[in-house]
Formats: sequence, C-alpha cells, structure tokens
Amino acid sequence: MVGILLAQEEARKSFIRMTLTVAETGVNSNSGAEVVYLHDGQRRRACFVLDGAISLLAPGAENGFDPDRSRMNAPAMREMSFNQEFFRRLARECALAERFAAPPEGDGSEYNAEEAERIRYQKLGVRNNSRYLHIGVDNQVTWPKEERLITFDRYQLVLMPKTKEHVQSVHIDLAANRVDKRTAMTVVNRFLSVMAWCDDNFAIAGFGWSGNPVPVPVTKRDLAFTTAVHYIFDRKIPGSEEARRALALFREARNAQQNGFVSYAVLNYYKIIEIRNHGKEAALKWFLTNFEALQAASKKDDDITRFLALCGSEPPHKYIHDSCRIAVAHAGKLSIGVRLGL
Repeated sequence: MVGILLAQEEARKSFIRMTLTVAETGVNSNSGAEVVYLHDGQRRRACFVLDGAISLLAPGAENGFDPDRSRMNAPAMREMSFNQEFFRRLARECALAERFAAPPEGDGSEYNAEEAERIRYQKLGVRNNSRYLHIGVDNQVTWPKEERLITFDRYQLVLMPKTKEHVQSVHIDLAANRVDKRTAMTVVNRFLSVMAWCDDNFAIAGFGWSGNPVPVPVTKRDLAFTTAVHYIFDRKIPGSEEARRALALFREARNAQQNGFVSYAVLNYYKIIEIRNHGKEAALKWFLTNFEALQAASKKDDDITRFLALCGSEPPHKYIHDSCRIAVAHAGKLSIGVRLGL
C-alpha cells in the first residue's frame, strides 16, 4: 500500500488517511492499520491485521468485521494517522533523492555506537527487566581495571573501576538475583568482607541507590562544606574529663558513620549516653524517656518508621541496648551490624 502511494499520483489523489496502532486489535493480536480512500466518489475503508490473526483472515471474515469494535479489545490505545499531504511530500522527497543522488549524511557511526552499547550490556548480564542497586566503594583491595561481571557465591555482581569522575563500585541486579534492596546490600557487604580478608586491607561500602535498568557508575562525592567570610575561632579544650571523652566519642562516631561503619558509630553514640547514665537500667531509662519525646516530635519522620520496623515487637529502648550496644560490642548474633550484613 505504501509503495503504491509513493509511486502513483492517482492513488495519492484518492487517498484520504492511513491510521496505525500497536494496541490490541483482536484476541492475542496486537497492532493494525486502516486506510480511508475514495472509490467512484464513495468513501471506503480497508483494514489490515497481522498474519497471526487467523480468524480475521479466514474467507468471508471481512463481511462481519467491524473496525470500530476491534478498538474495544484494548482498554486504551494510541493511534497515529498520515494524511494525503504527508505522502505527497514523501513522494516528492523520494523523487528528488533518485534524481540528485547524494552520499549519506553520516558514516553510520551512530549505529556502531548503539551496537557497541548493546554488546557491552550483554557482557554485563543486563536483561530487559533488570533493576540495579549501585553501591560506591572506598577500598584498597584488588579491583578489576575494566568493568566486569563476576560470580560471587550464587549471585552475579558487576564491578566498575575507579575513574577521574567515578569511584569504584559494585552493582547487583535485584530482579535477576531475586533479592530485595536489603538482601542485596547484605550480599555486597559480604563480598567486601571476603575481599578485605583476601587482601588484608579495607573495603567500605558507601553511597548508593537503586532503580536503574543498567549498571550506572557512581559519581565521586563533592561534599559541601561550611565557610565564613569572617572566621572567628575562640575555643578552648574543655576542662571536664567527661566533656573531653564525649567529644572524642562523638568524633569517632561521626567518622565511622561517614565511612559506612554504622555499627561502630552506634556503639560510640551509646557510650556518650553512658557517661552520665551509669549502668544498664539508667541507660535504658534515658532512652525510654527521650525516644518517646523524639517520637512525639517526629511523627512523620521516615527514619523513625524504619527504626521501629527493625525493632519489631521489641521495645525501642530495649532494642537499642540489646541489639545495638551489647550485641555490637560483643559481636552478638542480634547485632544491628550483623543484621545489615556489615
């Protein structure tokens, strides 16, 4: 049909409209086309369906076929129409191209790039339904020079190297490995634990996110910092031993938190509370009182909601003591660090 419209001017004069769709037009049949044209002064319609629509291609099926009812197979559909002017212009461009032959506008390199990208994703194990978790890594363990798909236990991981703009990173396909984000994070941390042991060096999981259909390099962090035009500094070392100890613990906790050592950071924050609240019962009472006040003031805080989900049926102040303070300090099974796969 399109070839006839481009080749014959008389056909274009009787042509009115061509409408295409990829929506469901029949049972187990998608896509269709309709051509509206004039024949002996009468407006007529010709419909086209896929070869797989066997029932619509049977002899005599056209007699009972209603193109408007076929649109009802899809709950919603999008159509594209081409009118007489479109094919007039297209035929003119084709004629000019035949008369004045010219070399291609490009060398086809854009197709080479697309093919290279397809092969690259194929090597990395990318699938049509892939959804990746990306985790930046600060480490001094052996790492591949180029991006690579590796097998770790029963999981497939993609490792990306450090570049001028990106940090070394680990990527795991949540769909292909059949894991959620929490489990995937545990897998990544366990992989880094093995690497740290093998190379006797550090490997720290850092910033990350999830949702992309392909592995995405993790950009180096350009952390903001505070400056002042008039910088006035007049601080002294605290005279109190308690204050000096609290500041030292706070520094250790913030440094650990910044580098992904969540369990160690929690332990140091807890020790700050213990400076003034000696013993288990005193610390439990402090957390019970202050957590209730914090919860009342932060009803819509997502961090509070996630923390309560971790606690489960256990009271928050008891969970903080048993699963954060004691379990972390003694490497217990219920440690929050163990739960997060650190």
